[in-house]
Amino acid sequence: MAIVAVSIVPLGKGASVSDYVVAAEKILATQPHLKWQIGSMSTTIEGDLDEVLGIIRQMQEVVFSAGVPRIVTTIQIDDRRDKEITMSGKIRTVEEKMVIQD
Repeated sequence: MAIVAVSIVPLGKGASVSDYVVAAEKILATQPHLKWQIGSMSTTIEGDLDEVLGIIRQMQEVVFSAGVPRIVTTIQIDDRRDKEITMSGKIRTVEEKMVIQD
């Protein structure tokens, strides 16, 4: 299972992008078996890498279909093979290590 951070940035339609973000996120909402989390600068998706990449392509297409002439998509992939990882597990590990011990 992979954890993928994706940022889809529409160009040529002004400074506000929230309507395009909503359109892309609605694609994820149709995928109940995937875990995903919206962040301030990207969306993180947890699932099979091939499936997630296909979903990202659909997210791009819905933004293009909204009249955007150009999109810059940044994808960051954490695909670990030696053990299972999850979004919540990665966060929990860092939070546990941040606890100040006496």
